[in-house]
Amino acid sequence: METVKIFVRPDNTVTIVCPSCSLVKNASVGAYKDKCHNIKVRCPCGTQFMVHLDFRRYFRKPTDLPGFYKIVKPPGMGCGDINIKDISLGGIGFTVSGKNRIEVGQTLSLDFTLDDKKKTRLKKEVAVQSIDGDFIGSRFSDNELFEKELGFYLRF
Repeated sequence: METVKIFVRPDNTVTIVCPSCSLVKNASVGAYKDKCHNIKVRCPCGTQFMVHLDFRRYFRKPTDLPGFYKIVKPPGMGCGDINIKDISLGGIGFTVSGKNRIEVGQTLSLDFTLDDKKKTRLKKEVAVQSIDGDFIGSRFSDNELFEKELGFYLRF
């Protein structure tokens, strides 16, 4: 069964589009916020499909950007190369190859260049939120510093 990922708006509504007939329906999904984010939908055309509701506060843009990390809290714990897999106004998801000493709760400094026309270089401080194998989920500590450049990048 096909799964369609839908970004939930701040008012907890979504627009669902049938992958077969393109029928559009707006729906309120606030009741699912603290429950299951995967729901089965049946269109009047007979098509059944799964909808994954993404309640994230910010849209995540898929990327493939090389960069560098340094653990700053606690200091002296290590540094290395990263590959940024997704980025939003709230945080960054990235992979680290090889052994590292990154742990949930640490503060890292990330240095990377966006693939925009200006090749904007950003240095962001992040707090590690989750670790899944070599994938690190993090949130920005200093969200306001590059909001303009990052916001523009995420729009295009």
